[in-house]
Amino acid sequence: MGLAYVIGTYDTKGAELGYVADLVRAAGADVVTVDVSTSRTDSDVDVNAETVAAHHPDGERAVFTGDRGSAVAAMAVALERFLRSRDDVGGVLGLGGSGGTALITPAMRALPVGIGKIMVSTVASGDVAPYVGAADIAMLYSVTDVAGLNRISRRVLGNAAHALAGMVTHEIPVGTDLPAVGLTMFGVTTSCVTAVTTALEGLVDPLVFHATGTGGRAMEKLVDDGLVSSVLDITTTEVCDLVAGGVMAAGQDRLDAIARRTVPYVGSCGALDMVNFGARATVPARYADRLFYEHNPQVTLMRTSRDECVEIGRFLARKLNACDGPVRFLLPVGGVSALDAPGQPFWDPEADEALFATLENEIRQTEHRRVIRLPQHVNDPEFAAALVQAWQEVSR
Repeated sequence: MGLAYVIGTYDTKGAELGYVADLVRAAGADVVTVDVSTSRTDSDVDVNAETVAAHHPDGERAVFTGDRGSAVAAMAVALERFLRSRDDVGGVLGLGGSGGTALITPAMRALPVGIGKIMVSTVASGDVAPYVGAADIAMLYSVTDVAGLNRISRRVLGNAAHALAGMVTHEIPVGTDLPAVGLTMFGVTTSCVTAVTTALEGLVDPLVFHATGTGGRAMEKLVDDGLVSSVLDITTTEVCDLVAGGVMAAGQDRLDAIARRTVPYVGSCGALDMVNFGARATVPARYADRLFYEHNPQVTLMRTSRDECVEIGRFLARKLNACDGPVRFLLPVGGVSALDAPGQPFWDPEADEALFATLENEIRQTEHRRVIRLPQHVNDPEFAAALVQAWQEVSR
């Protein structure tokens, strides 16, 4: 069992942090208190701020600058390196306002998925994506400010403390020991992914990620953490939003984890025919004359153009060329999504061909890196079978 780390700025929030630490101990967990304040105020903690700051690549002097903004940013770097240097972290609880949240959550994001992470924050009721990223951080809204103990904060902080204690004192039941395979899926590629997972039943532990921008990042974080042994990246649609400014964009680092870890990789063009926006009124004016499909009142899809397909192909080719592990990338000439088929609203063979030709021309094919053109639609059973066969080849 790991230890429970309680982290915050003890110079301003010592009473609240102490209250949390005492409750975690009372619940049966061993606690490590960590101060990340930048004021050089002495605090009664297990790990003082100077010790954390020493983990910054440029040492303490980079943290204790006297300027709050630069000091907090540097302490965030130091805390991340400090936590990653420990091998006894069973769970982490942080609390703070916007500054404390921005300081502590990068270190949480750097920890492997599965280690407990709770952030009690004054900003947890808003857009928490910048703080959570692709990590399994539980954000708990503080309700009142983190500025003293009262009848509300005692309950909220107490719940957080007991949650952390549960995370570090209770074993998770052991599941399958089959190798984990990451798969990417969208509604318009569900038939394909379902067929693939069915074919692999009993051979792998399938981890399916919804390709919403965060989904791809989450999958690649697990690859970096060593928790995914191979990838079936059937739905690479997040690259469309990156190229065209959609709301479910991949980061510029999409596929970099595949290259770093050299895991066996099978990819395809799933949903590369669409860019995601919110309600129709939110679509940028520059796209007024484009082809749209209103998936629902909150989601508007835009058909990718020929030029965008070329740019998408170049992005994928550049990333795959950096992969030294075994790679297969399959091209479904019959259509890349449920909307991209004869008689469907996004059927555009010319745009698709621009994508396929770009991938074939720009991916440097070798014995280990191959592009395979197939006549089927992405959701045809035969295409799913080809994906499974390619996975078997690269996973030998």
